[in-house]
Amino acid sequence: MIDEISIRDLGVIGEARLPLGPGFTALTGETGAGKTMVVTALGLLLGARGDAGVVRSGADRAFVEGRWIVDTDGAVAERVRDAGGDLDDDELILARTVSGEGRSRAVVGGRSAPVGVLGELGEQLVVVHGQSDQVRLKSSTAQREALDRYAGSELSAVLAEYRAAFAAWNAARDELTRLTGDRDARAREADDLRAAIDEIEQLAPQRGEDTELAERAERLGNLEDLRLAAAQAHELLSSEALDGASDAIGLIDAARRSVERVSGHDAQLAPIVEQLAAAGFAVTEAATELSGYLASLETDGGRELEAVNERRAALTDLARRFGPGLDDVIDLLDTGSARLLELDHDDDRIADLAEEVERGEAAVDGLADRLTALRTAAAARLADAVTAELAALAMPDARLTVSLERRDELTSSGRDSVALLLQPHAGADPRPLGKGASGGELSRVMLALEVVIAETDPVPTFVFDEVDAGVGGASAIEIGRRLARLARTSQVIVVTHLAQVAAFATNHLTVVKGSDGTVTASSVQQLDGDARVAEMARLLSGLADSDTGLEHARELLAEARSLSGV
Repeated sequence: MIDEISIRDLGVIGEARLPLGPGFTALTGETGAGKTMVVTALGLLLGARGDAGVVRSGADRAFVEGRWIVDTDGAVAERVRDAGGDLDDDELILARTVSGEGRSRAVVGGRSAPVGVLGELGEQLVVVHGQSDQVRLKSSTAQREALDRYAGSELSAVLAEYRAAFAAWNAARDELTRLTGDRDARAREADDLRAAIDEIEQLAPQRGEDTELAERAERLGNLEDLRLAAAQAHELLSSEALDGASDAIGLIDAARRSVERVSGHDAQLAPIVEQLAAAGFAVTEAATELSGYLASLETDGGRELEAVNERRAALTDLARRFGPGLDDVIDLLDTGSARLLELDHDDDRIADLAEEVERGEAAVDGLADRLTALRTAAAARLADAVTAELAALAMPDARLTVSLERRDELTSSGRDSVALLLQPHAGADPRPLGKGASGGELSRVMLALEVVIAETDPVPTFVFDEVDAGVGGASAIEIGRRLARLARTSQVIVVTHLAQVAAFATNHLTVVKGSDGTVTASSVQQLDGDARVAEMARLLSGLADSDTGLEHARELLAEARSLSGV
């Protein structure tokens, strides 16, 4: 139940607070005062699309906040907690902001949340009916949904089971179609994979091998330069051709001995002697390593270089065809083998899928038959109940018929095509709601449906936006009476221009329009006593202070209290 809605800078409404609460709330006001903006505000709280056009002229952003009273252990509370929000005792706060640039922000239970969460909650909190919903009621889908709601929990359970089976059956059919339709392509893919894996396995590349081979080729390609440089360096460090005192080792050793002879006369020379000795050891070690390096250089580098380049070329070709890199080629051995295993078992998978599709079709067909049986039984009850309601809504000779036709194909909702047929008076042929029903008749049929369906599928809150369009007189009285009846089990909010409807409300709000000369600013006032009588008189005659109108208003309010038993 909506406890209160607050609005700021939305359309023509500058700032307004709507105290709602349980029962029947009527919202009235002059044309252009902003009644529609109240429905727009509620739509924003329920996840409707918001754009910059809803922001009041001159304002930075529009803001709407709603306070709901909900079951702390129910599905709504659970979804709020899943979204990161929470309740304040049993109070849920939803908020929506739309900026002048069209950016939107939603708050659920004190935490920012995607706008889609508002839509999910809205489906469980409120049913909104406007003149566009009268148009939608003409569609077969909307009529089937109405019948399914009336059929109750048993059909809902079967429908959920059916949809799960239907989805699984469709998935199996799609996969079977794909496998059989792509069999030739998949066979070619298997052949290509098998050839690629054989080729890769024959060459047996190793991770990092391309880098190692590149380094090896670089060395072999410069073998003579490397040998010459190493030999020259070795000769300079330790040469048999030079006398012992002319190479680097000999010179360093001579320098050490020279300093060592006089080091006893000055302690500062001792570290220098040690440094020269260390340098001698280092140069000797370098000379030894150069000698070993020279010995390791290949004598037949040209032949090895040819073999290395051939290997590199083969790996490069593999990477070009199966890469882009060598690691990708090696990875293909794993992924390709798994894929090849899958492709090689296509025939087994196709056989299994064919059996699965056959079993799935039988299951779906059986569940569709159960749906048809439940809908057929519910259709007769719904037709009788709505017909009785229409008689009470000043359509005494009208009769509603719910027709079911069996379609050849199965859909996600079964095989039934549902049509609501209206016989407006005796002797007339029943016709689909989309053909021949007037706006006023559609209003009454929609209201009759909701009153009847609410008995098996109650909704916390109903919002009717000028559902009484095209209706007047006694019919309007009966619409008001039925709305009051609906308000016994649900919260009912009605935007109306008819006094006959507003008279049945237990909470009357009016949108008051003012003007500063440039921008219309509207606010909402709660009416009681003489103020409500004046508004009722305005609705009846256009004059809020006419004695006749005021008297008629009081009479209408008294009649409504008598008819609704309040």
